[in-house]
Amino acid sequence: MKTALLLSGGMDSVSIAWWKRPDVAITIDYGQKAADAEIEAAGHVARLLNIAHEIIRVDCSKLGSGDMAGTDPSAVAPVSEWWPFRNQLLITLAGMAAVRSGVPRLLIGALATDKVHADGRAEFVEGISDLMALQEGGIVVEAPAIKLNAVELVKDSGIDQDILAWAHSCHVGNYACGRCRGCLKHYNTWSALGWTPH
Repeated sequence: MKTALLLSGGMDSVSIAWWKRPDVAITIDYGQKAADAEIEAAGHVARLLNIAHEIIRVDCSKLGSGDMAGTDPSAVAPVSEWWPFRNQLLITLAGMAAVRSGVPRLLIGALATDKVHADGRAEFVEGISDLMALQEGGIVVEAPAIKLNAVELVKDSGIDQDILAWAHSCHVGNYACGRCRGCLKHYNTWSALGWTPH
């Protein structure tokens, strides 16, 4: 069965690309501040792994919130990078591309630690998969690392340090700020593995 991966270019999706070797990687510029760096990172990793890479551009920046949109977080935001319905939006857009390409299985990079977001929880993944499967194309959505944290994912994937070094984790821009939750996760994961962060 052909598989697509929602490849943001961050550590989690890059590790899943190495681990699961999907047929196609889909990267979405939805108006997030780090879009250019994410696309560059995802594209480079896809080329290194010989995975077809599709880029979708849909500007939703006016609907964003928090670090990724460059605005103050919404009053209901659980964390600073929260963007309303982001995973639902990205899965829907990637699903559209997957149907067009005849790919029935879509992987996403949700981890056990993403449950701070409602759309990062196992029940959300199950629910959206059921919803997508009801529609033409019968897309199945899976989160292969949903029971793992970032360190466990990197270890289980067996990813090479030189590949993971291409990941872009910053939430606020195309260059690592070193302060946002994405940068701190990147640094802490590398440190926990005993690797020197790139």
